[in-house]
Amino acid sequence: MPEKPTQLRQDDAEASVPLWQEALFGVEVLLLHATPAYYGFGVPHGDASGVVIIPGFLGTDMYLMELYAWLRRIGYQPYFSGIGLNAECPNLLIRRHLNETMDRALQETGHPIHVIGHSLGGIIARSVAGQRPDDVASVITLGSPFRGTVAHSRVLKAAEIVRKRIQLKHGQGVLPDCYTGRCTCQFLDSLRRDLPQGITETAIYTRTDGVVDWRYCITEHPGVDFEVPGTHIGLAFNPAVYDIIARRLRAARPQ
Repeated sequence: MPEKPTQLRQDDAEASVPLWQEALFGVEVLLLHATPAYYGFGVPHGDASGVVIIPGFLGTDMYLMELYAWLRRIGYQPYFSGIGLNAECPNLLIRRHLNETMDRALQETGHPIHVIGHSLGGIIARSVAGQRPDDVASVITLGSPFRGTVAHSRVLKAAEIVRKRIQLKHGQGVLPDCYTGRCTCQFLDSLRRDLPQGITETAIYTRTDGVVDWRYCITEHPGVDFEVPGTHIGLAFNPAVYDIIARRLRAARPQ
């Protein structure tokens, strides 16, 4: 078994992961539709509290439609993030879009909200929870390398293209190291801190992740980390993931 990562972060490092396996995520979609939990059977139901879902790198809210509809079916009030294409400075995404969505969820439900993020979306979820601890009941990350951006070389190249685009678009409106692990913005400052007490934390990962190094997606706390089989992309459709989400949302409900 590979060694677990140390407490020291490693950013923008290349991971030796099987990217080709990601093509199999369609199998997970088919399995999801054949699972009773997808239709709300055999899983804990919600209390109408708000759940904000955040897409991964280069994704939009639309690919999370299955998760959105399922959360509604089992009794939660889901909210799309509203960030558009996740290819922008995370600090700006939080300030300009995500905070507005969270404010609306808080106002409409009247209770602290849950935040679920896939891949980069999970990193954003952890950061915004650190910035707004009184507003967040729980954070669930799906294949999110919050301990260091260690990913397939093609993903790192795509991120570099996005970084250059951000610099060109915003100029001095962003920090020189924006979209790297060296940035000193509020987004990364919050991310590098432990989640505040009172926020229920869940990190779901797969050892066959073909996009990021799974070892950087875990906390190393057995009660927080949950392993599932499957692909990185498929974590947004994986029936085992949905079962864990239902149970962890229930665990985070105020008693």
